[in-house]
Amino acid sequence: MRIVFMGTPDFATGILSAIVEDGSHEVCAVVTATDKQAGRGMHVQYSSVKQYALSKNLPIIQPTKLKDADFVAQLKQLNADMFVVVAFRMLPEVVWSIPPKGTCNLHASLLPQYRGAAPINWAIINGETTTGVTTFLINSEIDKGKIILKQEVEILPQDTAGTLHDKLLDQGKILMLKTLNDIEREIVVLQEQPEITEKPAPKIYKEDCLINFSWTVKQVYDFVRGMSPYPAAHLFYLDDKNEPKMMKIFECTYQEEEVNVAPGIMQSDDKNMLSISCTNGYVFIKNLQLVGKKRMNIMDFLRGNKGFNGKKCLNSNNL
Repeated sequence: MRIVFMGTPDFATGILSAIVEDGSHEVCAVVTATDKQAGRGMHVQYSSVKQYALSKNLPIIQPTKLKDADFVAQLKQLNADMFVVVAFRMLPEVVWSIPPKGTCNLHASLLPQYRGAAPINWAIINGETTTGVTTFLINSEIDKGKIILKQEVEILPQDTAGTLHDKLLDQGKILMLKTLNDIEREIVVLQEQPEITEKPAPKIYKEDCLINFSWTVKQVYDFVRGMSPYPAAHLFYLDDKNEPKMMKIFECTYQEEEVNVAPGIMQSDDKNMLSISCTNGYVFIKNLQLVGKKRMNIMDFLRGNKGFNGKKCLNSNNL
């Protein structure tokens, strides 16, 4: 089949590379986000998908507006059998309705659960033990089209959003290739999705990353895992100048026990231990980063940062 691939981040690049390397289907064009300026020097940065497409000499299209008449005309001229979408913007009907075999999306959850922009993060934050990948045909509603195939993936207690991302990508490659082959052979049996989902996966903003130490230790642990390595869970504390400082937490452990201090109180031996009280125990920080500093393990951090014992983590009401 002739395919137009649409995507932007690393996850999408992994799927695109699997399709290209398999060689069973022709990728006649790649659609990805426009270039952005970033960093101190405001240098132009290409999306991960664009970088890969350039390395393989694939035609690249970078529309500003998805309903633009020239963009739509360009897509039609490609005469693709199918569009494949992975981690891209919501497509208007004038786009997803173009190919005769439809537009297929790969989503990093077992639909209908965790519809939305951050399914990997929210599955871990919510303490799930299983998730998966799903292929489906796009329609006018976000992540609600008819399901083609699913593959379940186990979430281990130590998994982070980063490690789960990689596991889902590995299974996603296999599932997407099977999906394309089944569609080409016309052996697909589509399944309708239920109308209601109890577990959404909305986009995560910076203000959503603040840890609430009034949660249980398990909830804090899952929250940290689900945000690691990106966008990273964080807390605020008052420094020696009584100014709020942010600390990103990438890894922690926890212990359930009776607590005789208020939630959010730090305890430290200034050597290799920094704990924070919760409602039913303590979380122990293992890997962290202060704003403007490099990420480091707790022992290296405490060699150069003392005086955390007794400090209180700030909540959203007193920042």
